[in-house]
Amino acid sequence: MQSSPVLRGRTALITGATGGIGLACAEALAAEGCDILLHGLEEHGPALAADLAARFGIACRYHVADLADPAAIEALAAAAGEPDILVNNAVTRHFAPVEATSRADWDRDIAVNLSAAFHLISLSLPAMRRRDWGRIVNMSSIYGRIGTRGRIGYVTTKTALIGLTRGVALETAGTGITCNAICPGTTLTPNIAARIRAAAAASGRDEEAEARHFLGPRQPTGRFVEASAIGAMVAFLCGPAGRDITGAELPMDGGWSIA
Repeated sequence: MQSSPVLRGRTALITGATGGIGLACAEALAAEGCDILLHGLEEHGPALAADLAARFGIACRYHVADLADPAAIEALAAAAGEPDILVNNAVTRHFAPVEATSRADWDRDIAVNLSAAFHLISLSLPAMRRRDWGRIVNMSSIYGRIGTRGRIGYVTTKTALIGLTRGVALETAGTGITCNAICPGTTLTPNIAARIRAAAAASGRDEEAEARHFLGPRQPTGRFVEASAIGAMVAFLCGPAGRDITGAELPMDGGWSIA
């Protein structure tokens, strides 16, 4: 597979990259010739890194870090060296109404979903400025554009990521650095697949019917957003055609946010 001359040899740090959207981003950038540092908390991370390295002929490493711990974030940034590309994808979710959300769950959502992105951007920007080149992609959500019930930490942090994106984009405007947010709708990640299996078991519907029921009030297209398409969007933003796209919040939600 021929890689982009712009991205070949660049380094990318991707948080939350052991499955779903994060892994799809890693695969898309690896296909463009980027060396990758995968972040996660999973035991199978080293095997994923070895697989990516073998499939795409790039250097790929894996680093474990609890992004609620500022010292662990600094260690992750140090392990990444001076990444050219930063994809802030790691996320936590807690399902409860406001008054039933514990302080610990709220604090963890803020730390992992928002503060970790801020810290990694802050730590990565100096080298990007020296090179006058860098790409930052913050993975927001449909719930960064609209509200929903029962997940106050998630909605708050995904909305705030869009504000963070705008601020960084303006502070780096006129340089070779861009910062954008992607707002996916429902993607068939392992988390969503598990929820559909559980709902199917409870309802008596088969999983295909349960998936249609799940998507019904969400995406007008009636289908899941492919994680690989989100990865391809990240690669596009990092490539030559993305040079003048900065500060954008890009919906990939099958029309959900306009319905």
